[in-house]
Amino acid sequence: MSDKQQPTVTQATQVRNAAPKTAYKPADVSPQRRVQRRYTMRLWSVRHSRGLEWFYERFAEVFLLLHPLWKAVGYSRAEAPVKFVEKRVKGLMFDCRMCGQCVLSSTGMSCPMNCPKQLRNGPCGGVRANGNCEVEPDMPCVWVKAWEGSRNMRNGDAILAVQKPVDQSLRETSAWLRVTARAAAEREKAKKGEPA
Repeated sequence: MSDKQQPTVTQATQVRNAAPKTAYKPADVSPQRRVQRRYTMRLWSVRHSRGLEWFYERFAEVFLLLHPLWKAVGYSRAEAPVKFVEKRVKGLMFDCRMCGQCVLSSTGMSCPMNCPKQLRNGPCGGVRANGNCEVEPDMPCVWVKAWEGSRNMRNGDAILAVQKPVDQSLRETSAWLRVTARAAAEREKAKKGEPA
């Protein structure tokens, strides 16, 4: 036995042998496939931007009709439950970061806050030749997708409007309620004949 060398045991083998034995087996999915699954809903939303634009317009109308209710309850009291729903819905559909200043309707249903650099007015100079992000090479560039989505939308040229910088004080607040309150104020001004 001394004449023969002992087989070398690698550290990976030692770790695997020391791990507790369970019935759980990890899914046999490559890291690349897991990354692609992360962006599936976001990309679906961009591909269906025209339908989502139509739906959002109807939804905004309903929210505006509910303005008397929001006003009676108090916008500040309505904030928590509306924000809870908004965060879940927009989180699922658009990977929303709840910046409180939603511009999905003008960015092809691609949220610019998903950009690692959080650019609000177009892509950086580092978009890869395949259309992916320079910071996260496996992620499609948010702005490339925004342009694609905007070309499907009726109001697609809204992507050309320059966006203001993000107001960090509005983070984790409801954009739905803010847009509704602003639209209601504009409607009341129009009724009184005041300039907008």
